[in-house]
Amino acid sequence: MTDQKTLDLWFDPLCPWAWMTSRWALEVAKVRDVDVVFHVMSLSVLNEGRDLPPGYRDLMDNAWGGARVCLAVQQQYPEKLTELYTALGTRIHLGKEPNVRATHEAALAEVGLPVELAAAGDTDDNDKALREEQAKVTAAVGDEVGTPVIRVGEQSLFGPVMSPAPKGEEAGRVWDGFVNVLAYPGFFELKRTRTVDPIFD
Repeated sequence: MTDQKTLDLWFDPLCPWAWMTSRWALEVAKVRDVDVVFHVMSLSVLNEGRDLPPGYRDLMDNAWGGARVCLAVQQQYPEKLTELYTALGTRIHLGKEPNVRATHEAALAEVGLPVELAAAGDTDDNDKALREEQAKVTAAVGDEVGTPVIRVGEQSLFGPVMSPAPKGEEAGRVWDGFVNVLAYPGFFELKRTRTVDPIFD
């Protein structure tokens, strides 16, 4: 009998905090019996119709493309989604490349996927499915949180939000604490003011 757990993590590829959490999750998989499964969510969908500051509205308007491309990969090549997210996130968050078709095409090519999948980012033809993915997240944690969202077993939470992402056994110890509080269905929130920006190391 195994104690392996599945860590389901929903991300929007444009979110730096989701990127940090995803790097932690992959570290956890190295030191604990955990299977990490990534899923796409959409901050653009989450923030539709909301009154947002102009700068954040521009960011949300620009976020559609990456999420759409990742969803296309999730639907057609699910086994490649982790690789694509790593390639895309490395370009966007570490390389400061824009969330545009050229960046999507380069990331797709890097992981051996058809670059034609980047066309999904330029159309709303599949946005019904993207909204359905976001609806799953909202049903699990409500609409007052963003990305990332993690599910272990039947319990889901927003976060954890951290910077920098812990590595090695430290990542495992954070996981041990996280999974313990997550297991209690009456647990809702722990928070303190962020004092650093995402540290990509």
